[in-house]
Amino acid sequence: MNSKPKKRKHNRDDPEGDAILNGSGDVKATKHRIDQKVYEKELARLQIELVKMQEWVKHEGLKVAVIFEGRDAAGKGGVIKRITESLNPRICRVVALGTPTEREKKSWYFQRYVAHLPAAGEIVLLDRSWYNRAGVEHVMGFCSDAEYHEFLRSCPEFERMLVRSGIQLIKYWFSVSDDEQEHRFQKRMKDPTRSWKLSPMDVESRSRWIEYSRAKDTMFAHTDIKQAPWHVVKADVKKCARLNCISHLLSMIPYRDLTPTPPKLLPRPTDGAYVRPPLEDQTFIPEIW
Repeated sequence: MNSKPKKRKHNRDDPEGDAILNGSGDVKATKHRIDQKVYEKELARLQIELVKMQEWVKHEGLKVAVIFEGRDAAGKGGVIKRITESLNPRICRVVALGTPTEREKKSWYFQRYVAHLPAAGEIVLLDRSWYNRAGVEHVMGFCSDAEYHEFLRSCPEFERMLVRSGIQLIKYWFSVSDDEQEHRFQKRMKDPTRSWKLSPMDVESRSRWIEYSRAKDTMFAHTDIKQAPWHVVKADVKKCARLNCISHLLSMIPYRDLTPTPPKLLPRPTDGAYVRPPLEDQTFIPEIW
C-alpha cells in the first residue's frame, strides 16, 4: 500500500508556493520578487494590448465598468494608474467619488453612481464604488443597520439590471495581509509624496481589521452573483498583482486589433512672407535645469 504523499512545506521565497490565508480570512500571497526588467517588459506588452482593447470597445460601442475594491493600501490605485497610462481619457476614465453631499445623502443610494456609468464606447474604472456601504460605512457606523441590510438586498438586483442593460460589470477585490498592510502604512508615513494617502480613516481601520474581514465576507455572500462575480487579486506583491489584474481584465473582453495605422506626415509648409514677432515679446519660465 502506497504511503500518503508528504505535504509540501510552505516557503515564502518560493515563487511557486501556494497562497495561504491569514487569521482573518484574507489571501496572503507568497512573497517573491519579480525581476524589474521582466516586470517592465511584460507591463509594456500588456499596455499595448490595453490600447487594442480600448479601440475595440470604442468600435463596438461596448459599455465596460470595472470596480476596484479591497483593503486600504492594497494597491488598487497602482493598478488603475498602470491601466490608464497609455489609454485615451475620453474613452477610459477613472471615477473616485468623495464624501457625498447633503443632497446625495438624501437621494437613492445608487443615484450618485448612476451618473458616472459608461455610455457606449466607454470604459469606467471605479476606484471604490457603491460597495462603500458594505464596508467603511457599515463598519464605521456611517449608515444605519436598516440602510446596510437594504443595500445587501438591493445591490445584486441593481447589478443584474446594469448587466441586462448591456453594461459589462467586472469586480475586483484586492486582498492584502495584515502584515503587508502595516508595512505599507509605515512606508506612507515616512514618504512625503505618499503621506496624503494615509487618512485618519485608514488609521482607524487598523484597529478594526476583524470587523472589516467580517463585513467583506458578508458582502461576498450576498453580492458574488453569477452575472457579476467577484475576482480576488492576491496583492501582497504589488508588481505581480498589477500584471495579474491587467492580464485578467484583458481576458474578460474578447477583442481584435483595430489599432489605426498612423497617418503619414507631410512636409511642413514654409512660412512664406510671414514674419513672426520677436521672442523677447514672450514670457518664458526660468531655465533652472
